[in-house]
Amino acid sequence: MIPENSPSAAARLSGASGPPEAGRRPVVGVSLKLYFGLAATRTWLADVAALKGALAELPRPVDLFVLPSFPALADARELLAGSGVAYGAQDVHWAESGAWTGEVSAGMLAEAGARYVEVGHAERRRHFGETDATVAAKTGAAVRAGLVPVICAGERHDNGRAQAVEETLIQVRAALGGAGPDSEVIVAYEPVWAIGAREPAPAPHIRTVASAVRTCLRDHGVRGRVVYGGTAGPGTFGRLAGSVDGLFLGRRAHDTAGLRQVLEEVAAATVPAPLPLRP
Repeated sequence: MIPENSPSAAARLSGASGPPEAGRRPVVGVSLKLYFGLAATRTWLADVAALKGALAELPRPVDLFVLPSFPALADARELLAGSGVAYGAQDVHWAESGAWTGEVSAGMLAEAGARYVEVGHAERRRHFGETDATVAAKTGAAVRAGLVPVICAGERHDNGRAQAVEETLIQVRAALGGAGPDSEVIVAYEPVWAIGAREPAPAPHIRTVASAVRTCLRDHGVRGRVVYGGTAGPGTFGRLAGSVDGLFLGRRAHDTAGLRQVLEEVAAATVPAPLPLRP
């Protein structure tokens, strides 16, 4: 049970806005979930660290972060040192300390060198009963510890764009209740019906929801970036450039050659210039 003073969802929805501002730094994240053991995670982290040269040669900088399982955070600290790749965790608890058996605090993650932490993934909601209030409390804990929360949000069923916008914004606004103005956040738009599917959601669908999320972030006054997840991989970003700031990857990043391809695609994409104001 979460504390009674945890933030709750706000009901107001907002409309769409334009493309990302020119100059916002693109970002690519990878969550390993529970696919690898420790030995396999170490091998993968070493392969990611070997992308250091490729990252330096990109036509524009791209932030790259990876989220292994808790026991591999020390390995990430060791193997990614000096590579330019950040790391973090797939979950966090809302409390700073106390009798919370099996939980990990945001402060402990920061001590371990983490920069990012994932909150509110659909699997956490479905299997562990997490709610909007839970996600808001975890977001607040992450921000207070100096971490960047990667807020996962998305509709459960493919019932059209209007329903997708409504359901996603309810989740995002609730999570942002735990983040004060000027906090840095990433929102990973992940339609649940597209997670693990054969193909990502259609590009026009993603653009509509991402634009609405962008307006939500501006309304809240946070420094936010919007990425797409849900069967994302090589070839996905080219269809979305100008509407999202990057991608949140899963199994399609297990092959670091594919991850490198995604980084190159994201770096090569150009953000449309703002339209001139009418006289």
